[in-house]
Amino acid sequence: MSPAVPALILASASPRRAELIARLGVEPAAVEPADIDETPFKGEAPAPYAARVAAAKAALVAARRPGCAVLGADTVVAAGRRILPKTDDAQTARACLELLSGRRHRVYSAVTLINAGGVARHRLSTSIVAYFVMGTSSPAAKPNPAITRREFRKSAGFCACVRSTASWSGVR
Repeated sequence: MSPAVPALILASASPRRAELIARLGVEPAAVEPADIDETPFKGEAPAPYAARVAAAKAALVAARRPGCAVLGADTVVAAGRRILPKTDDAQTARACLELLSGRRHRVYSAVTLINAGGVARHRLSTSIVAYFVMGTSSPAAKPNPAITRREFRKSAGFCACVRSTASWSGVR
């Protein structure tokens, strides 16, 4: 007889996270968003910030759900050391696109999995991305269908990835 597999709890309200794990053929037993303060610390660099927030989300939900596996994640878009906001409105989305247009930036995706025994594993992916709007020098100069469809809501920096290279690494 094989041991019982612990329930997986997704510590995120993001439909993108749920879609991503569904692509793996995994369905969480529950989705429990972790309501934490996601304000970056003064001088905090983007990679450690993403890792800290993912770990905090997982830890908060794991404390409420002992004996379950909990997955927490966070994605951060950064132009240099500047962490772009999660966009709530079209104006912020356009401002982010304007800042990113024609330049390379980084997208940091951090995940923390806390197993049923309370042991945490952390990973961080860094993608280098170039965003260009074809036929214009400014993304604000022409309508962006993603903004019209309101796809920017709660999206990290609202960047459309054209080219990227990614690598995963362990984070302590």
